[in-house]
This record gives sequence, C-alpha cells and structure tokens, in this order.
Amino acid sequence: MKRQRGLHTVEFALVGGLFFVLLFGAIEFGRALFVWNTLSEATRRGARLAAVCPLNHPSIANVTVFNAPASSGDSALLHGLDTGNVVTEYLDEGGAVTGVPDDIRFVRVRITGYRHLLLIPYFNLTLNAPEFATTLPRESLGAVPDAGGGSSQCP
Repeated sequence: MKRQRGLHTVEFALVGGLFFVLLFGAIEFGRALFVWNTLSEATRRGARLAAVCPLNHPSIANVTVFNAPASSGDSALLHGLDTGNVVTEYLDEGGAVTGVPDDIRFVRVRITGYRHLLLIPYFNLTLNAPEFATTLPRESLGAVPDAGGGSSQCP
C-alpha cells in the first residue's frame, strides 16, 4: 500500500481536468445560445425602430446593441458588440436596397462581424457568429401626422 501513496491525487488530476473541461464546455454552450438569442433579438429591436425612425437615424444602431438611444460604443449586454456591427438597409418592393423615401417598403437591420470568445479552460476559441437579420415592413419612417415641423416617434 505504501507504493500507492498519492495515487488518488494523480487520478483526480487526470479525471478532474477532463470533468472541468466538460463542465465549462456545457456552460459555454449555454452562454453561446444566450448570445445567439440576444443577437437575434437585437436585430428585431433595431428593425422595429428603423420602421418608425427617420432614415439612418443614429438611435437605430444604439438601441440595436442595447444601449440608450443617445449613447454609443460597446453594447452594455454583449462584450464586443458595438454600433459598427449594425447595418440598416431600406428596401423597395422587390427587396433591392434603395435610399429614395417614396420607394421604401421594408427595413432590414443586420448584425455582421460579431465574434464570440469561448471561455473553456485550455482552449482559446473564438466563434464567428453568422449574420443575423430582421426585415419588417416600413411604417412612418419618422413622419408623424399633424405633429407639425418634422417631429418624429424616434427617441
């Protein structure tokens, strides 16, 4: 029995290392699902705001990344997501990008280029998120009837 002294420590180191890699892998999988869901929700928020705000209003990108309408920079919710990842497009009836207000029938907000860092021990992995996009029918595009003087519903 003296020859096996410390064997439990070695066994735990081998099995424990594998256990913790699997544990953190499962946690990271859940976190990745949260990030994917959050990016999908972000495009929905942005498209909803783009449908009622004037064309290319700065609040659209800020609200899309879960910031206050007047703020800018990195998202308060997802590390590495900022307004530079947000693309707002205005589409005509056929789905082609247009900038002519009378031709706009749909708005599309996309999030591109987001990279998600996985926090798994012994692995330094970054996932390139796919492009997320939401397209909605246009609404007022910032015009408020009887508001007088170009008032808007946009924050």
